[in-house]
Formats: sequence, structure tokens, C-alpha cells
Amino acid sequence: MRLRCAVLDDFQDVATSVADWSPVGDRVEVTSFTEHFATEDELAEVLADFDIVVTLRERVPFPASLLDRLPRLKLLVASGMRNSVIDHAAAERGGVTVCGTQSSPTPPVELTWALLLGLARGIVTENNALRAGGPWQSTVGADLHGRRLGLLGLGKIGSRVAQVGLAFGMEVTAWSPHLTKERTDEVGVELAPSKDELLRTSDYVSLHLVLGETTRGVLGAADLALMKPTAYLVNTSRSALVDQDALLNALHEARIAGAAVDVFDTEPLPADHPMRTAPRLLATPHLGYVSQRNYRTYYTQAVENIEAYLAGTPIRRLG
Repeated sequence: MRLRCAVLDDFQDVATSVADWSPVGDRVEVTSFTEHFATEDELAEVLADFDIVVTLRERVPFPASLLDRLPRLKLLVASGMRNSVIDHAAAERGGVTVCGTQSSPTPPVELTWALLLGLARGIVTENNALRAGGPWQSTVGADLHGRRLGLLGLGKIGSRVAQVGLAFGMEVTAWSPHLTKERTDEVGVELAPSKDELLRTSDYVSLHLVLGETTRGVLGAADLALMKPTAYLVNTSRSALVDQDALLNALHEARIAGAAVDVFDTEPLPADHPMRTAPRLLATPHLGYVSQRNYRTYYTQAVENIEAYLAGTPIRRLG
């Protein structure tokens, strides 16, 4: 009898077409779910009869309480090689092997610049007006050349964002809790003397930090108050890096020129969530990692992980 594999959050219904599942086709029956299951009870019911689960990024938590309700589960494959919402200790206790896949840093870099440029040049406003027969030009775009880009984080993604900023002729400065001058010199940007100074002097601020105890809520109300009223904020990293209520207040009160976000405290975003109607906000539904190449990598390597597990030699283990 074939094992049963569930693919979660396959919103675009492409998981079984972007990769070749034939290497495990005779041993594994794959079911793709295009809808999101928001509660633990829903997940426990839906996944009760599955031996393998493929989950996308960190959207679906797998705490001990859920893993304990899935006694049939033996293999959990997550896209990416880091996953903070899986209880790895509980998985190990329950005999669940957890594996990951590679993930390219370039798609979130590209989306960061799509959002930043969209904000700066009023792309959505102007496109909507043009399509609806509205005014011919109603915004005056903000410049990038000669302006200051402040980066919170200078890792794999932040450093690539910095390179694009430099190519645009921007002044690029960076800060993070443990960032060194050696690192900023390596990338070719300026080390900000403090987070406060970066926020005070930047025309654009973009977050590229790993979420942890030292970075959770790194931008609160007092921090946002330091930004110029003409400055823009971009967050394609994690929503918990920014106090969401403080950001909403800053947008409603026009204390910053605008913000672009790709990450939210609840995903998918509820229909009545205030982020859906906030002024001066450009928002996308967590598209940072969503690209053709990344999806091919995720699901091709998911198949490889399943094949290796069935052979008794798991690969890309997490935890």
C-alpha cells in the first residue's frame, strides 16, 4: 500500500507540476491542498491519515500539541533550511524525521526592490488611475539616486539589496545588533553608528533581519517616530520585527510617507484585517520567496527528501 503525502498551502496548485514526482509515484500518493488550514483542529483532522507532509516555509506551525495528534506522520518536509515553527524536539520524540530544502535569497531581494520602487514612484496609484480613466498623473515620484537607503540587517539578502541600492547611486548604510565595520566594508556600505541614527537619516528603510529574541519588535513606536515624514519603510522579512499597531498608527497619521510589507502577523491575512485598508501602504501576500525557480527547487528537493527517506538514508535533516 502506498504512503500518503499531503502538500500544504499549494495556493497556485503547482506543486505537482513544477517538479517530477515520478521517482516516488509508485510508493507515494500525493494530495495537494490549495486552501489554508488556519487552526490546529483543522490540521489534525485533515492530516490524520497522512504519513508525509510537505509544508511551505513557516506558515504552518507544527507544535508538540499538533504532532502528538498525528501518530501516523513519519516525515515532515519544510521548504528552506531553517524553520522556527516546527517543534523539532517533539518531532524527534514522536519519530518524525524533519527535512528541509534549499531556498534562493534572490527572489526576496527582487521583491524588495519591486516594492520600494512601487512606493517611490506611486506605481499602484498611477496604474489604477490610468485603468479607471482617472487623472493623468497625480503623484510626484520620490528619487532614489543620491538618497539614503538604511538597511536593518546585512546578511545574504540585505547585502544583495545593498548592491542594488549602490547601483542606483544611493548612499547605503546598515545596522544590526552585531554588525561590524569589517562586514560593511566588505559589502561596500557605511556602518550606521546606531539604529536611531540610521532611522533619523534614511530616506528608505528596509528590514532584513532574522527574527529572534534580540530583533523581535526592533522597530516600535519610538523608533518609527525617528523616521523622516518623507521616508518609506519596507519589510519583506518578518512582521514581528515591527510593532504592527505602531506601524498602522504611523501610516494613518502620515508620520511616514509610506510603507510596503510582504509579511503579516496572521497569514493568510483575514478579510477584515486593518492592514488591508491602511493608507499609504503597498502590501503583497508574502510573495518574497514565490518564484518559479524557488518553487522548482522546493518541490524537486521535497521529492528527493522523500526518496531518500524511503531508502532509509534521510537527507537535509533539520533540527
